[in-house]
Amino acid sequence: MIEVKNITAPEEVRAFDGGRMEIVWVGGTTVVRATFEPGFRWSEVLRAKAGTDSCQLSHTGFVVSGRLCFASDEGDEVELAAGDVFAVPPGHDTWVVGDEQAVILDFTGDDHLAKMLEWSGT
Repeated sequence: MIEVKNITAPEEVRAFDGGRMEIVWVGGTTVVRATFEPGFRWSEVLRAKAGTDSCQLSHTGFVVSGRLCFASDEGDEVELAAGDVFAVPPGHDTWVVGDEQAVILDFTGDDHLAKMLEWSGT
């Protein structure tokens, strides 16, 4: 059976300071459209909720718009822009670069999503 869903009609929405996640489940995959406002930084907004110094989740995704920076615990830093596809391992910080919203699509599993949702605080 072919399964189709549209991210503009999410099955779940989670908001947090400086952003939101819109979620659909399709074909056994969780797809999250995450929108981050200018000024968002993981270590300032979600660190306390996660209970870790850096994000301990991996992310595989696509940058729809805006710019984000990922910095690993080891000191590697990369700036991503619209059109970039990425795989980021656990142990990183991330923040919006510039004064434009950053929007990504994150393709993840349900266990991973559960941790993200706990952090969102909603």
